Amino acid sequence: MDSTPSRALIATIAAVLLCASALAVETDRSHVIEPEDYFSIGSIPQVAVSPAGRQVVWLESRWDKAADGRNGDLWLMDLQVGEPRRLTFGPAGEGNPAWSPDGKQIYFTAGYKRAGEDKPPYNGKRQVWRIGVDGGEPLAMTRVEGGIDRYELAGNGKALYYTVSVEKTEDEWKALRESHGGLDYGHGVGERAQLFRLDLKSWRTKMLLDTGRVVTDFAVAGNGRIAMVTSPDEEKIYNEGWSRVDILEPGATEVQVVTPEGWRDSHHSPYGWINEVVWSGSGDRIGFSVDFDGYPTRIFAVHWNRGKSALKELPRPEGVSVEGGSLGFRGDELCFIGDDHARFRVYAESGRLLTPGDIVASTFDFSKNGKVQVVVAATLTTPPDLFQVDGQGDLTRLTRVNPQVDGWKIPQISLVQWEGDGGDTVEGILELPPDYKPDDGPIPMVVVIHGGPTSSSPYQFRFWIYGRTLLPAKGIAVLSPNYRGSTGYGDKFLTDLVGRENDVDVKDILTGVDAMVQRGIADPDRLGVMGWSNGGFLTNCLITVTDRFKAASSGAGVIDQVLQWGIEDTPGHVINFMKGSYPWTDPAEYRAGSPLFALGKVTTPTLIHVGANDPRVPAAHSRALYRGLKYYVKVPTELVVYPGAAHGLTTWKHRLAKMEWDLAWFDRYLLGNE
Repeated sequence: MDSTPSRALIATIAAVLLCASALAVETDRSHVIEPEDYFSIGSIPQVAVSPAGRQVVWLESRWDKAADGRNGDLWLMDLQVGEPRRLTFGPAGEGNPAWSPDGKQIYFTAGYKRAGEDKPPYNGKRQVWRIGVDGGEPLAMTRVEGGIDRYELAGNGKALYYTVSVEKTEDEWKALRESHGGLDYGHGVGERAQLFRLDLKSWRTKMLLDTGRVVTDFAVAGNGRIAMVTSPDEEKIYNEGWSRVDILEPGATEVQVVTPEGWRDSHHSPYGWINEVVWSGSGDRIGFSVDFDGYPTRIFAVHWNRGKSALKELPRPEGVSVEGGSLGFRGDELCFIGDDHARFRVYAESGRLLTPGDIVASTFDFSKNGKVQVVVAATLTTPPDLFQVDGQGDLTRLTRVNPQVDGWKIPQISLVQWEGDGGDTVEGILELPPDYKPDDGPIPMVVVIHGGPTSSSPYQFRFWIYGRTLLPAKGIAVLSPNYRGSTGYGDKFLTDLVGRENDVDVKDILTGVDAMVQRGIADPDRLGVMGWSNGGFLTNCLITVTDRFKAASSGAGVIDQVLQWGIEDTPGHVINFMKGSYPWTDPAEYRAGSPLFALGKVTTPTLIHVGANDPRVPAAHSRALYRGLKYYVKVPTELVVYPGAAHGLTTWKHRLAKMEWDLAWFDRYLLGNE
């Protein structure tokens, strides 16, 4: 199918969109939410402010049923006019917008495909394109046969930098591996990155570096310096402790390593992931963050002066957890998104809060001088939208990406607290049906458990496939506990889970259920539980320690920690929570963290979901859980395996199936409807 936009199509769709935007916003909340409504939700995953701060471009992602997935298009707004305008059209996966220095052009990536074309740039492979702010036909910047991986525009707009992946076989078994190339190998064969520079005046391309490594992120400073996050191999295990930050000076042929051997020695764990790398406006300072499973994300800044560097860890606001991958500079001041009691806000490295209030921010950007800031944020009544932030932190809404939500009957959302294990305060998100009244008495309740576990359930309107919003629409209360090990409640609360999985987390959740029963909200005879990833693991744990749950939905959940260490793609996760031990050094620790050994106690009817190709929590866990419950423990059990799916379900069909299976399961076993 031809995915290149035509001017006639652009004009027609733009006219329809302008008419739609002029319609009055629906305020009568009468629509009862159904699973299909989920696919009407659009999102804004990326945003970029023009250098002068007058315009903003963003990526708007929406579901496409025909494509069985999502597609993104670029939108533009002149902040002095305030009218959104669509720039790109068609199923080409546009994204990663960047501004030219003069604010007249926007660079982006897309995989345009023309019928009958098998040569770049119209062969469907990802290339870099450019479009004027007035729209028109995008112009191809790159024409790489297999497509590009990542790109960055030079600060002066004179060059474009990009990486491509090439297959490398480099070890003592190279000849033998190549002679038997149809086999899979544990290591030694993989892709490595090459870095190129495209001069936008001469249109000549030059390879700057054959890195011999995998480049997971890179950034170009205004002075031409290039900072890169690299690892030895594309296997995820190499990101855990083997990744580093490199800098390539203009004209150099070798990188200089910013994070030398031993720099991780002071970390809580050696298995930290380096996320992103960003340059300050002056080009002499970089920032990056390091994520850890079970421990706080740490932020580092490096003052760089041609090989002389000063690596420094930056302090974090008290009680605030940093969202890895969220860093950006406001001039020369590093900023990030921080999680504080289920609110996600933008902070400066000084500790100053830039976006106060009950919001959940997901991304942000500044103009070149830092005076214009925009943020994508969700509230208690709206999915994420684009806002402009003034000097006092007040937000002005710029977009209305999901006007249909204004007519939905949405859940009543509140924060609740209770006394958890050991007397510590635990918090969670309580969602009640739209029409619920306190004198209605106890109602059915499902505990929806977040993944991670180094994560949290956010305080926002959240319609997703894991229970929130949809279950309250069916008259079921939802409790989303931020149990021990969750982010946003201080470092001690976070790290208290290390060495205590399948213990304090389970107790925190059960005391939360007790609290909701005691407060007259939850019917003790109609309780359910569900979760995905670590939420699936905790679902598995909970059904082995109590029979109070009448129905469970376990998604991609671990059943055995030894098996998980052996077959998942990020085993540092398991090692961290096992206090740095291995299965052969402390088997008792692994056994204590595994619900497998208590499966014989399960009485709860359990629905099991998993992606067939899940590398994070491989399907062997779910198949073992299914076998044990169905054939030996003999409780009602169903296993749903999603073909081709990895750790998350990404297709329309799979997500709809997940929601409808969950609703049917809870309808039968929680509500008692045959």
